[in-house]
Formats: sequence, C-alpha cells, structure tokens
Amino acid sequence: MFVFKLVAGTIFTMALYIVVLFSAAGTWSWWRAWVFLGIAFIGTVGSMFSLWRDRKDLLAERMRPVVQKGQPWLDRIVVLPFVVSYVSLYIVIPRDVFHWHLLPKPGIIVSSFGLVLFLIGWRIVFLALYENPFAAPVVKYQAERQHKLVDTGVYSVVRHPMYAGMIPLLAGTSLWLESYAAAIYTLVPAGFLALRILVEERFLERQLVGYLDYMKRVRYRLIPYVW
Repeated sequence: MFVFKLVAGTIFTMALYIVVLFSAAGTWSWWRAWVFLGIAFIGTVGSMFSLWRDRKDLLAERMRPVVQKGQPWLDRIVVLPFVVSYVSLYIVIPRDVFHWHLLPKPGIIVSSFGLVLFLIGWRIVFLALYENPFAAPVVKYQAERQHKLVDTGVYSVVRHPMYAGMIPLLAGTSLWLESYAAAIYTLVPAGFLALRILVEERFLERQLVGYLDYMKRVRYRLIPYVW
C-alpha cells in the first residue's frame, strides 16, 4: 500500500505540473516545459529510489499533509501562503511567457544557466532530505521517532539547507522557462520560507535538545556569510 501511495503521489504531482503549466500557457507546444518536466520526473524517480532504500520513514513522513497535530499555529499561518505562492509560480511563468510579456525573455546563456541553477537547487534539496530523516513537511517535534539534532552534511554549512536549495530551484525554473518576471516573483515564496525559518527556529530552540549550541556552531540560516 505504501509503494502504491508513493507511485500514485508521484504520478499525481507530475500530472498537476502538466495541467497547471500547459493550461496556463494555452498550448502544448512548449519544448522547454517538456524538457523541464522530463528532468523533474527523472530526478523525482531517482530521489524516491534513493530515499526508499535508506529513508523509508522519511518518505512516509513527507507524504503527510502540511497541516498536522502538534504543529505551531504560526507555522500553519506561514506554510499555507507559501504553498499558494509556490503553486502560483507555475501559473505566472506560462502566463508571462505566452500572454503577459512583462519583461523581455532571457537569452540562451541566461536560460541555460537557469537550468543549471535548477539542478543545483534540486541536488541541495535532495542532500538535505537524505541527511535529515526528520525533515517533515511541518514544524513539529517528532517524539515517536526519537527526534534528534542533525548537524552533518549540508546541515554543517547552513541550518536550513532544504530551503536554501528551493531558492535556486525556483529561480532556475523561471529562467529556463524564459521568464524574468517569474524569477523576480520567486522572492515571494522565498520570503515565506524566510518567515518560516524564524518560526521553526523559535520552536526548535525550545523543543530540540542541542539546537541552541548548533546555532552557535553554524551561524548562517540560509545563505553562507549573508543570513
């Protein structure tokens, strides 16, 4: 049953991307979007296989909803607009590319660099998930899973590497699909991620043993030498 849910969830997610992108574009003739979806599908399958092999409990946790029992009310307030802004990005991109034309399209060098950014962001997100078996979709203390501090791998560089990876992933997607306006719009979901970091750290300071010392060892939340 778990494998079925995993496969069904992957298919549903990819189908949702297809519906949102191409319905907003108003055309199926968009080769850059097909390349993006193909890479995303391969990356998703590969990531799922690696996590299934070594992090089955994490996959089960990641399949749970973004509103859960034990989640601070502030996190509920922040996570919902983040989800909305994340999904709306995939509407803004095709609307701008095919209808609005708010800014000139990026050239081949910039758009190709966007694909590189997307891949880098994806890799960082995967490494964060692989390193941290407690990377739940909500802020909570997972006592039933013997929740403990993770400070190795990418977590030794910044305290929130998964969020750090999301920013180049989203900006890179926008540039590859040729929308400067959407790349600027990624500041909206990035802003909600920054707010969520503040909520999450306030919670973890109180609930997770060793987190205060971890904050002293790893000074930066999201971007080394910046914040």
